[in-house]
Amino acid sequence: MAETRNLRRTMIGKVVSNSMDKTIVVAVETRKMDKRYGKVKKSTYKLKAHDEENKCQVGDTVKVMETRPLSKDKRYRLVEITEKAIIK
Repeated sequence: MAETRNLRRTMIGKVVSNSMDKTIVVAVETRKMDKRYGKVKKSTYKLKAHDEENKCQVGDTVKVMETRPLSKDKRYRLVEITEKAIIK
């Protein structure tokens, strides 16, 4: 069982919202090369992740892992906070 857990997809993104209880919204940025012009395009998509202890703040860089469906929209869970946001 523990071996299959490593095959799950992990992503790194920035927390854009933590207003829900035990849920964070993470913005993941992807870069793709344009086929025609060869220019690198950035695209961002948001996903909801489970944060059991409500540790994340807006602006934190986090690592999330794919998991079973936890609610209507939540399909990821928080693995670690890689970088804390600087609060001024």
